[in-house]
Amino acid sequence: MVLLKFSPIIVMVATLLMGIEVKVAACYATIYGIIIAMLVEKREFDEVTDIVFDGVSDIIEVFFILMFSYAMAEVFMGTGVGASIIRLSLKLGLTSKTVALVGFIVTCVLSVATGSSWGTFAACAPIFLWANHIVGGSVALITASIVGGSCFGDNIGLISDTTIVSSGIQNVDVVDRIRHQGVWSILCLVLSAILIYFTAVGMNLPDKTISAAEAIEQIPQEAWETLETERPSAVSLLNQVKEGVPGYMAIPLVIVLVFAFKGVPTIICLLLGILSSFLLGIVAGTIDFMTLSDLLFIGFSDAGNHSVSMMLWAIAFGSVMNMMNAFEPLSKLILGMAKNVRQLLFCNGLLCIFGNLALADEMAQIVTIGPIIKNMTDENVEASEEDMYKLRLRNATLSDAMGVYSAQFVPWHCYVVYFITIASSIYPLHEFTFGDVIKYNYMSIIAVVSILILTLTGADKFIPLFGTPNEPQVRLKKKGNIPVS
Repeated sequence: MVLLKFSPIIVMVATLLMGIEVKVAACYATIYGIIIAMLVEKREFDEVTDIVFDGVSDIIEVFFILMFSYAMAEVFMGTGVGASIIRLSLKLGLTSKTVALVGFIVTCVLSVATGSSWGTFAACAPIFLWANHIVGGSVALITASIVGGSCFGDNIGLISDTTIVSSGIQNVDVVDRIRHQGVWSILCLVLSAILIYFTAVGMNLPDKTISAAEAIEQIPQEAWETLETERPSAVSLLNQVKEGVPGYMAIPLVIVLVFAFKGVPTIICLLLGILSSFLLGIVAGTIDFMTLSDLLFIGFSDAGNHSVSMMLWAIAFGSVMNMMNAFEPLSKLILGMAKNVRQLLFCNGLLCIFGNLALADEMAQIVTIGPIIKNMTDENVEASEEDMYKLRLRNATLSDAMGVYSAQFVPWHCYVVYFITIASSIYPLHEFTFGDVIKYNYMSIIAVVSILILTLTGADKFIPLFGTPNEPQVRLKKKGNIPVS
């Protein structure tokens, strides 16, 4: 009976490993789970589906957030917000000792603005790999730096689908989540930047300076054709960088970040980003009302085709599994090892890494493991609602961080495969390997190791807004009273 209840997870993993897209895999697993729930729980079909629909109805706001986030990303790219960020960052020129540092910072900021690690890498890799070639920099250092920077916004970006979905599954607000991890993320960024710079200095690289325009001019036609096929938006962005956009087009990103850290509701932040980029874009001549309408349509459509539909199936799947108490065996195993709440959260992080290893897809890990760690925490921890919310914030951060950052530790992960494929296509002078992705990827290494250690030891209390409640403020329920799932 226990194996039967857990079998929908097996169906989910098996279909993912077969190469089936995560939304379809979640659909198969949910339908199979409904059938198993009817048999095991002896419930009618209508009764089971009512529970599923109730679970989905609780997160309607998340769907609107996803649609507006995709729309804002399109408007940011279309109006020149992304291009202005790159141009402002590159004005000082590039040398062999600074190209990796500048590449890291640019990709960090651009990934926050676009919410896409893959889009950021596709847009920035041509510039920085060829700039690195011209100045005689280290290929391994520049590659790992822009990979790590591209993933920064995927973990903390207001419009990142992984940020939104992981927050939605844990039932926390996206803005609250960003404020919770903001200082920690920035500290990881700063420490990574320092290590990147001193690593470059220690390599005794030659001194030569070039501009971004020179780097773009060096991109071969074959690379442009690859980008046109893989990421057309990256070509548009590179053309904007080459042709030039006003520096004030970076202001919308600043507006969004300021209001987000002030705790303004997520949807309002997104609307402010769209409105400010539209108004400034009119002044800059990069957009008009019809173009705005087209970009909004593309954003809404992409959200529906990808994240919204995937989120619907993820929540439906989680609702079915929770109804059957399907996670009981796994909960018992982890709770048998965890002696306090911090150890439970630490185990949750390790479970997310295991999910990433097994599924080789960060979103698949989030939607599969996310409901498990939420259920274990909600059902087995005694805490006030305020403290429980803080624990959910940490679970959301763990789910996303381990999905995005630990991906670079897995040679067969879809992230690694994508980065190597794009890099090899646009810079064929080097044979890219897994080592190029991870060897100097200080951002991913620091993020994964630090969040686990800080969570386990309680040292997170020294980082503003990042601390989680301690015992006895929160505590595991006594063994005899634990409804494990």
